Amino acid sequence: KAGRVTTLAGTAGVQGGNDGSGASASFNYPTGIAVDSGGNNIYVADCVNSTIRVISGYGVVTTLAGYQGNNGSVDDIGSNARFYNPLSLALDSVGNIYVTDSNNSTIRKISPSGMVSTFAGSAGQKGHLDATGVAARFITPAGIAVDGAGNIYVTDVGDSTIRKITPSGGGTTIGGNGTLSSGDGVGTSAG
Repeated sequence: KAGRVTTLAGTAGVQGGNDGSGASASFNYPTGIAVDSGGNNIYVADCVNSTIRVISGYGVVTTLAGYQGNNGSVDDIGSNARFYNPLSLALDSVGNIYVTDSNNSTIRKISPSGMVSTFAGSAGQKGHLDATGVAARFITPAGIAVDGAGNIYVTDVGDSTIRKITPSGGGTTIGGNGTLSSGDGVGTSAG
């Protein structure tokens, strides 16, 4: 029936990081979700586990990147990679996954082959700086979206801004100016 809610993976009230099918899988504060363009896989930012998980169309949960309970910032593949409280994720048209790695103050990229790299920002270097790649600075990147041209949009809740990153990695602030307010305006004149 339309509007019917079912549990695809995990069990209500049970925290953990187990891979498995349906109720045998567990998560610890899943905060972000995205579906691939074919509708085959669902990707989950499993925040407290500091992992990126994938749920297949058959409901089987596996850990794509990161290692449960091991925070850090390591660019590598699979369980050798490290995140620190990833909050959300988005996919581009060729299957790259972009992750807001909140406590590392970075935007991470997972290639279709599973390789994790730091796309923008530098772990442990908080701030606000529009620049290219690892020279850029974020405070607490939270939400993320990718448009059809491959531009990435990030909400940085730590400095109350909306940032845009081009496919080549160049970044600009397109909304907000780092002050807490609700003022309407254009670009950085909005607050």
